Amino acid sequence: MLDSRLKHAVAVGQLRSFSRAADAVGVTQSAVTKSVAELERHLGYSLFHRTSRGAMPTEEGREFIDRAARLLADAAELLGDTARRADAYAGPLRIGLFPGSIDWLLTQPLVSLLRRHPAVRVEVVSGNSERGVRLLSRGDIDVAFGLEAAFARWPEFKCERVASIEILPFVRNNHPILGINPTSKEPLVQFEFVVPSSSEPYTSIIQQMYEKSGKRPADWIHMTDYFQLVRRIVATSDAIGMVAKQFTENSWFRANFVALEGIGLFDPLTLCYAVRSRWQVKPAGRALVSLVRQAWRTASSD
Repeated sequence: MLDSRLKHAVAVGQLRSFSRAADAVGVTQSAVTKSVAELERHLGYSLFHRTSRGAMPTEEGREFIDRAARLLADAAELLGDTARRADAYAGPLRIGLFPGSIDWLLTQPLVSLLRRHPAVRVEVVSGNSERGVRLLSRGDIDVAFGLEAAFARWPEFKCERVASIEILPFVRNNHPILGINPTSKEPLVQFEFVVPSSSEPYTSIIQQMYEKSGKRPADWIHMTDYFQLVRRIVATSDAIGMVAKQFTENSWFRANFVALEGIGLFDPLTLCYAVRSRWQVKPAGRALVSLVRQAWRTASSD
């Protein structure tokens, strides 16, 4: 069986209280306090800041508790209860998006998955490609969606393509660059760019563009994985954003923005899903991949 100290620490971390954690796991408060203290001595660092108002995880403690919670969830799923034996889709499905700006790719497939299999419990995390590789390699996520270039080179992963997308720069209506009608990259360096946090491939391409013009990239580039924020920045400034070509057909886009086509700033991006090659993919994970592919085929044929 798993070390009971993990269960106690996770309960304290989730409830922010030793007394409430004790009630939740069905032992005395002194037992939880002793258990967590023993675990901290074993680890060599503190998991919690103790105050008169409760317990708050330290930075190291937060990461440990997150991983311990996932371990406990996996153990419960592996050992199985009656509900999970009856429904192979029941339980947690941890999904990673790298970068987070591709969340649009999974929105409808996730809705469809939960409608078909309501016992699935999804947990979605995001970040740059480096974080994705790290989380997947140590088993903190079940399936990653991201750039093929970031995952395909790692032999411990199984990586298969799910979509190829064309990325276009876009600006607000009445942007000064529209008077130039640009057909090359050169006019773009007069303006700031908003790019995803992932280091590949956007950042290096944009950085090189500014460097060739004698400008320091750090002075001209914003980074965010939240497309709602990208839209707001582009709509209220002269900054240039990036958007999947499929989005440019939407009425909300055409009412407020203009895509700069014909510049050839980016090659099409190949998106993939990646899993650990030695681990069996959960049924819910396989179903999600199938739904993503189905949704993309439908969108591409419209």
